[in-house]
Amino acid sequence: MKSGQPFSNFDNVKETRFGYLRKYNTQATWVTFALFIMFVILSIASEPFASPANISNIARNFAFIGIVALGQTLVIITAGIDLSVGSVMALAGITTGVLMGAGYSIWVGVGGGIAISLLFGFCSGYLITRFKISPFIVTLGGLSIGRSLTMAATEGRPLWEFGPDTELFFTLGGSEFLGLASPVWVMIVLGLIMGAMLKYTAWGKHVFALGSNEHAAELTGVPTHRVKISVYMIGALFAGISGILLTSFLSSVTANLAEGYELRVIASSVIGGANLMGGQGGAYGAIIGALLIEVIRNGLLLLGVNPYWQGTFVGMFIILAVLLERAKGKKEAH
Repeated sequence: MKSGQPFSNFDNVKETRFGYLRKYNTQATWVTFALFIMFVILSIASEPFASPANISNIARNFAFIGIVALGQTLVIITAGIDLSVGSVMALAGITTGVLMGAGYSIWVGVGGGIAISLLFGFCSGYLITRFKISPFIVTLGGLSIGRSLTMAATEGRPLWEFGPDTELFFTLGGSEFLGLASPVWVMIVLGLIMGAMLKYTAWGKHVFALGSNEHAAELTGVPTHRVKISVYMIGALFAGISGILLTSFLSSVTANLAEGYELRVIASSVIGGANLMGGQGGAYGAIIGALLIEVIRNGLLLLGVNPYWQGTFVGMFIILAVLLERAKGKKEAH
């Protein structure tokens, strides 16, 4: 055996061990750890927090945001942003309510809500790719257009009559299975599908390539326009699904449904590890980020903190998440 070989082997083992640890040194992992610590603290500070009824309430509430955050994370991975998701949620719910209220079946109503969501996402993606308009500008315009359409369709009045399939429709977002609310199961299924697509399909690799360097991706043959349009369509689809489920759970829908959800959705994605510069993000991070925000919101309410302070705490977590990501990037660069 040559001199120094044992030391060389030891270095390889050490490098492998630290490489294994770095694999799990992600923002989503740290958010999971922070969530666990916060859960313990809130359970001690507020007795009702850890009750089965409150845990079920947290799970149902965060699922609506988590579903939309999955789609938003896809958009952010491509270095984009979608500010219209709240309006799309409302538009999908209103469309479903109007169609079912007119006497159509649940299949037509839900299908119409999903179709209008996909159309909205296609229009956003097409304008961004075809005319090179900033995603911020396009989706900001979409936010206003979508909200205006909901007002025009309802004339500002709430809808609570959903035709002959009313009871069946209410079970979509209001039922439970194996102790978990139906929106939670929908979020889990969509999260698994999205995670598998990002990891195991060529489309998923193209999404990350697009966000990392769009020009380089285009030179290597990636169909950047088609991929980008598909991402915005999926983001809008997930928003539409969440809006329909939320309408079902509330048993009614108004034009201001999901108003202000855009910031909570973006916050969930960023806190979960999606980089606003593109190229980073994942399904688990989107879900865990949404859960952390809901735990904060719920815990503050139980502790009697003024609800107006919720935005302060969420904003602090967003800034902290970005700072941690930047510090990590500088460390890896060195």
